Amino acid sequence: MSENKRYLGELLAEFFAVAIIILFGDGVAAMYSLYDPSPYKTAYWGVCIVWGLAVTVAIYATGAVSGTHANPAVTLSLALFRGFSWKKVVPYMGAQVLGGLAGAALVYSLYVPVIDHYNAAHGLTRALDGGSAGVFFTHPGDFISVAHAFWDEAVLTGILVFGIFAVTCQYNTQAPQANSGALIIGLLVAIIGASAGYLEAWAINPARDFGPRLFCFFAGWGQAAIPAPSNYWWVPIAAPMVGGPIGAAIYQYGLRPFMPRVSVVTTSSVSEALNMSEPVLVVSNPSMPASTGPVIDKVS
Repeated sequence: MSENKRYLGELLAEFFAVAIIILFGDGVAAMYSLYDPSPYKTAYWGVCIVWGLAVTVAIYATGAVSGTHANPAVTLSLALFRGFSWKKVVPYMGAQVLGGLAGAALVYSLYVPVIDHYNAAHGLTRALDGGSAGVFFTHPGDFISVAHAFWDEAVLTGILVFGIFAVTCQYNTQAPQANSGALIIGLLVAIIGASAGYLEAWAINPARDFGPRLFCFFAGWGQAAIPAPSNYWWVPIAAPMVGGPIGAAIYQYGLRPFMPRVSVVTTSSVSEALNMSEPVLVVSNPSMPASTGPVIDKVS
């Protein structure tokens, strides 16, 4: 396969990964928000599980192609600390945002009659009241200011990326490794939502929020989407981009140096064994020759 064809495949994989996450995630948000009685109002954990399993499915579907970053904060963190190619950072982020937009458009096509009925029944409009906007993008919860929301999203994204770095580190002998890592990362997303989701709907991913928000801007929500009340639109973009690398750095410098194998591997052997440009979740047997495939956590 040519380098250009492989690169195109990586961008398509990132696009589809985020589209899958939004299809199921915004879908369950619609189930939660638009129906009375809601099947999830008294079972919020179900919403969190769906978001988490959406991430798991996205990883299983696309991880062998791109590593399934599916999040600009993850892509930036991998470039900063695990050798991901800087020339791919912006294209990956663009593909992720477009995937979020496409996923939101698909959810809209499924739920538009329900959205219109809900807004009419509650005397809401899209542009003036942001009716049903919570299906697609996030906003501060009760008692949460915009400034505090920035702090929340930075912390929660830091936790997410810290966990991803831990789960995918080749030296972490307690990590699930290989294919089961996707399930643990999905569970991590779910528990973040279960423990802090009501603060501002736990965006923790700029593409997850901005892609659907951009779609809604053109689909009738207008200023309710961008710039949003209190000019909130930038917070779910900027805060994760700050918090993600901080969480990665805490793992990379706080725990990874003390992992069992790190102290016995020389710098030269690491540079020979690891392909620093490989995606984070592509795995194979590290004892096999290089021609048979990459080693686990080559970007570790």
